[in-house]
Amino acid sequence: MDFLQKIISVLNTALWSYVLIALLIILGLYFTIKSRFVQFKFFGEMFRLLGEGASKSISSEGREQKGVSSFQAFCISTASRVGTGNLAGVAIAISMGGPGAVFWMWVIALIGGGSSFVESTLAQIYKVKDEHGYRGGPAYYMEKALNKRWLGVLFSVLITISFGLVFNSVQANTISFAFEEAFGVNRLIVGLVVTALTAMIIFGGIKRIAKVAEMIVPVMAIGYIAVALFVVFKNITHVPAVFSLIIENAFGIKEAVGGGVGAAIMMGIKRGLFSNEAGMGSAPNAAATADVTHPVKQGLIQTLGVFTDTILICSCTAFIVLLSGVYTNTKLEGIQLTQKALSSQVGAWGNTFIAICIFLFAFSSIVGNYYYGETNIEFIKANKLWLLAYRAAVIGMVIFGSVAKIQIVWDMADLFMGIMAIINLIAISRLSKIAFAALQDYSRQKKAGKNPVFSVDDIGGLENAECWEKKKKIA
Repeated sequence: MDFLQKIISVLNTALWSYVLIALLIILGLYFTIKSRFVQFKFFGEMFRLLGEGASKSISSEGREQKGVSSFQAFCISTASRVGTGNLAGVAIAISMGGPGAVFWMWVIALIGGGSSFVESTLAQIYKVKDEHGYRGGPAYYMEKALNKRWLGVLFSVLITISFGLVFNSVQANTISFAFEEAFGVNRLIVGLVVTALTAMIIFGGIKRIAKVAEMIVPVMAIGYIAVALFVVFKNITHVPAVFSLIIENAFGIKEAVGGGVGAAIMMGIKRGLFSNEAGMGSAPNAAATADVTHPVKQGLIQTLGVFTDTILICSCTAFIVLLSGVYTNTKLEGIQLTQKALSSQVGAWGNTFIAICIFLFAFSSIVGNYYYGETNIEFIKANKLWLLAYRAAVIGMVIFGSVAKIQIVWDMADLFMGIMAIINLIAISRLSKIAFAALQDYSRQKKAGKNPVFSVDDIGGLENAECWEKKKKIA
């Protein structure tokens, strides 16, 4: 195990210290500039579309629809995004990279909004129909747009292993640690309970997954933000000092606990990407399921998910940890640091609250992550036996994660996430002009006072976009 740990550590250092950081920043900036700062320019439109999707989701209650609603697709991707990275991951970033890591998490989210828009719009353009509605993602646009099915298969294998198996063991790992810290419950027992609940949902298909995500995500996000705001207002006079601490350590003006500016950048970007998944190729799998009139609509909604995850929820954890001052305690790790930080501000019930939050956050991630694997297994081969084997493997990894050593689980997650991100970033860099053309079409229709509707002939030379037939546009 120690030998395996060393190999994974060496690969992660090379991947994250050089290759991935450069790709994320360069391509993120490229997408941002070429899209004319889509993640900022259309910020208000994102909220309007999300509200429109939520109202359609409510109005379609009890009726069969082609796919899931745009709001449900947003909740599935947010369920996957908002998990251990927001509570345990932020604490790890601060303890290992210092307060400056928070600044670099913000930067990667702002830049990553451009990458998120491109990948999710492409997933919508190249989605396919299935018995449940729609499915798609990076594997699908690699095959249909790049004509490289082998690359799509490679990506499918990676995302199935990383999200469905490795990342789900990370989520279960954090749940079990949180409950052990809060209630003294045996970690194996926690793992068995989580496994049973997981099995009940994943055997119900995408519609059940969408319903669960739609119920859990808003409740958990609002509850956690409310408690974080209480901590901030309680310490309002110290907030300017926390901002100063973050900025000073981000640029090496003042040495951070655990290292200087290099550690802050690496941990901020690593944990930031793990949390918001921008450019990684995961969220597009959820984006493709939505039934919308124009691909750009879901591209914008998914971009809002990056901001919700990092700028909002990760910042909540960061301020709780930094205002408490407990991040200097080197004996605390991961979720236990977040629990101790909140308890120091609100009392003993903070432990219990974080345990409940991490259960909701991490369990929703397990459900969302599972779906990413399912849709990619269907891409490789639509076979019920393969799907059954995958579900069994997911259940096994949830139990394994509940009792495993924390460091090797996180390191494996970093490695698979990095490889996935590189493959997807290269693919979307080659296909980004299609997403930009779709954005121009959307903007043109909006300026004409229309509700944008997309058809395959809106982009010259567009092929294999089977869900967007030529049709007469409506106002």
